[in-house]
Amino acid sequence: MKILGTERLVLRSIETNDAPFYLRLVNEPSWLQFIGDKGVRTLADARTAIRTGPMAMQERLGFSLSLCELKGSAVAIGLCGLIKRDSLPEVDIGFAFLPEFWGEGYAFEAANAVIDHGVRRLGLKRLMAITSPDNTNSIRLIERLGLCFDRIVELPAQGGESRLFVRDFDNP
Repeated sequence: MKILGTERLVLRSIETNDAPFYLRLVNEPSWLQFIGDKGVRTLADARTAIRTGPMAMQERLGFSLSLCELKGSAVAIGLCGLIKRDSLPEVDIGFAFLPEFWGEGYAFEAANAVIDHGVRRLGLKRLMAITSPDNTNSIRLIERLGLCFDRIVELPAQGGESRLFVRDFDNP
C-alpha cells in the first residue's frame, strides 16, 4: 500500500515479500554498527521480523517504517517512517538506506515527507529521533530536519547510549 510519494520516491508499506531487501539492509555493516544486530540471518527471519515489527505496528497504530522505492523503477533503497518505541515517550522518526544510495538526498527527501505526513495527517505535536553518538551522517540529517539535541539516553533495546533529538510542532 502506497503511503507517500515524493518527487523521486514512493514510500509504501513493507511486506513479507520484501524479505530479501530487508535481510540485506539489516545485515549491512552500517546497520550493524549504528543500529545493532537484530539477529536476522535468513529470509524466514526477515519475514518474521517484518511481520512482527513494521507490519504489526502499521496495523496497530496506522504508521510504521515504510519501504522507500525509486519512483518509476520500484527499486527498494531504504526504510523511513515513524516508530513508537516503548522506551520513548513520543513517536520517533527512523531511517536507514543502502550505502549505494547515500549522498543523493533520498533520506532527507523521505524523512521530510514522513515528518510532514506525521504533523498534517497524524496530528503529531512532538517528534523524537535517536542515533548512536558517533553516527555523524544521521546526526547531520536529523539536525537538517529541524530536530535539536536534547540529551544522551540509555535505551535497553538499543544496547548503549543514544543521542536523543526533539522537535516540537506546536511551537515551531
